[in-house]
Amino acid sequence: MPVSKKTSAETLSLRITVVDPPPNILWALQLGQDEVVKPTLNTKSRISFDFTVEVIEDSSTAGFRLRGPAVQGRPGERFVYLRMGAYAGQVDAPAGWRAKIGLEGISHKLIKAAKAKGSGVLEVQFAGTGPKGGPACATVPLLKPGWHLS
Repeated sequence: MPVSKKTSAETLSLRITVVDPPPNILWALQLGQDEVVKPTLNTKSRISFDFTVEVIEDSSTAGFRLRGPAVQGRPGERFVYLRMGAYAGQVDAPAGWRAKIGLEGISHKLIKAAKAKGSGVLEVQFAGTGPKGGPACATVPLLKPGWHLS
């Protein structure tokens, strides 16, 4: 009987914070294809989503891959979707939108730093209001310094 190679997974805590979102728009984190999760923090100036992903060591250039219900995309092109308006379940929304937050800025070095801290969370922020005054959507530019240990 062949011996199966066990894959070890570590849990990594992530936080995405929407800075200065437009008013009266509902936001949600997308899990899988259709499930949505409410924010963990929702104020006038900030909306945050705290969630976890699994870190799987592999032979890719990065040396790992991320997976979990919130993770979308192919290996090497992983991202997370935030849904807004009608896509987040807001009945009176004028439309629905999605913001795509890239995970490529998460490095092995950041993962190790989060693990060393014990309760380390990797966080990223982006401006929630787009150029036309509505919610930022499509692939959103991350605010500096990008993904970092908070």
